[in-house]
Amino acid sequence: MATTEAVHTEEAPKATPNAHVDDEAAERFIADKHIGERIKRLRLKKSMGLVELGRQTGLSASFLSQLETGRVVPTLRNLARVAMVFSKDLSYFFESDPQPLFRVHHRRDRVRLPQSGSDHPSYFFESLGFLVPDRHMDPYYAQFLPLASEEEKTEATRTHVHPGYEFLYVLDGKLELVVGEKNSENHATLEPGDAVYFDSGAPHSYLCAGDKPASALIVTMHQPLAVRPTAPATVATVPNTPRAAR
Repeated sequence: MATTEAVHTEEAPKATPNAHVDDEAAERFIADKHIGERIKRLRLKKSMGLVELGRQTGLSASFLSQLETGRVVPTLRNLARVAMVFSKDLSYFFESDPQPLFRVHHRRDRVRLPQSGSDHPSYFFESLGFLVPDRHMDPYYAQFLPLASEEEKTEATRTHVHPGYEFLYVLDGKLELVVGEKNSENHATLEPGDAVYFDSGAPHSYLCAGDKPASALIVTMHQPLAVRPTAPATVATVPNTPRAAR
């Protein structure tokens, strides 16, 4: 015998004043986060057009255009589609805007350090980037002292290496730079205004070449160690503007 079951229906929730307020608050929150601008930055960074983004998300190009300009508010479902295309977590769109890196290193805060591993340091240096975490380059101010004895000069010309590249700009005095073997062609005597860019993975050393201290700005750029070629390292020297004859 067939039986009948009572069918229960649920009434739609009644609208309350708070529901409208919550919707407005949500829209303001999304607008404050500039989600449309973030989507546009991600798209342009990938050199992707609206049509292509629409094809990958299943959203129309016109809707995406309105979304980027803030004329429509996305649902979390649509936002998740966009996030997947750019391999981002949904929380990316609601985090605070990242601030551009900006660090000031005051002279009074810097620490003057001697040449490491030497009883008679031939130079002192100050880091100009110690406040920057995870930095990809290290800038320094260095001062090279004139040396009198041969023992001091021998110790000063002791070479060191580090992976990557190095840029040096002479501010004052004369500085002798040797890259590679001591008898190689990769050496130069630099004067104020001269600059040099070289492979710091090759052994190199500095030596004050005058009677007064020499100073320079040095920037080292980090690179992973690689298989070194058999050819000698090269030094690219950028001379200063020719000086007027005296």
